[in-house]
Amino acid sequence: MSKSKKPAPRHSAPSDCPHPKGVLIAIGGHEQKEIKDIGGEEGRSDDELAPESILKRFVQELHGDGPVVVIPTASQVPEEAAADYVKIFTELGVKRVEVLNIQTREEADTEECINVLREAAGVMFTGGDQLRLTALLGGTALIRLMKERYAHSRFVIAGTSAGAAAMSTPMIYQGRNDAGFFKDEIHITTGLQFMHDVAIDTHFVARGRIVRVAQIIATNPGSIGLGLEEDTAVVVTEGQELEVIGNGMVIVVDGRQCLGNTIHEVRPGEVFSIRDLRVHLLARGQRYTLPVQEYMYV
Repeated sequence: MSKSKKPAPRHSAPSDCPHPKGVLIAIGGHEQKEIKDIGGEEGRSDDELAPESILKRFVQELHGDGPVVVIPTASQVPEEAAADYVKIFTELGVKRVEVLNIQTREEADTEECINVLREAAGVMFTGGDQLRLTALLGGTALIRLMKERYAHSRFVIAGTSAGAAAMSTPMIYQGRNDAGFFKDEIHITTGLQFMHDVAIDTHFVARGRIVRVAQIIATNPGSIGLGLEEDTAVVVTEGQELEVIGNGMVIVVDGRQCLGNTIHEVRPGEVFSIRDLRVHLLARGQRYTLPVQEYMYV
C-alpha cells in the first residue's frame, strides 16, 4: 500500500451504512399482581404476561394491516400464554392475531409459518425459557425472514422476560438470581442477535441481578449490560436509540473503560473483581444511545 494513503480507521462504519428500519420492544416482565389487574388468572406465578400499557405502545408502533403474530415457544404452557395475548391484543383493537406455537425446528422452516410471518405487522415473544427460543428458532428460515423484515421495513418485534433476553447477543441462559460472584456461575450463549454487543437481563431490580450482569461485562467489556425491571421496557429504533417506557427502571452497565478486571485470572469458583463500571439508572421517558457498530446491520 502506498505511503501516501491513510489506513481506514478501525471499527468505523461506512457513511452510507443503513440502520435497521424496524422497532424492538424488550420488556422486563412483571409481578403476578399486575397480571390480576389486567385479567390474568389469580394464583398464576408465571411472568409471561407483559403490562398492558407497554402492549398499548407495541400496538401503536404497528404499521399496516397485517396480523400480530404471537410466538409462545419459550413457554412451558404455550397454549395458555398465547391465549392471554390473543385476548389482550384483541381488546386493544388488533383485528387479527395469529399464533405460531413452534415446538420443533422443522416447524420453523415450513412454508405455512413463513407465510404467516411474511404478512405480519409485528411479533410478540412470550416469556419462559430463552434457551428454548435459541435452540428451536436460531438459524431457521423464520428467524432469517424476521431479521430481513426488521432490517428493511417498519416491522415490530417485542418480547417479554425470556423473549426479551433472547433478543441480544450475548444471552444469559442460566444463573441463579443471587449468582454471579463466582467465576463460571453464569452461562452465556448467542442469542437471536437482533441486538449486538448487548446483554439483556430482566426482572432486574426485583431479583437482584446486577452482579450476574457485571460478570458478563467482565468477560466481554465491549458489551453493554441492559437490565430491565418489571413493568418496564425499552423501545429501540435505528438499532441503537433507546427510549424507556413503563413504571420501573432500566439499568445500563458500561464496562468499556473498566479497570482491575480479574475474571481471566481467577479460577472457576473464585470471586472476581472489576472496577470503574459506568452505571446509568434510567426512568420512563429517558433516552440512551447504545454504542453499537453500525456495520453489523448491513
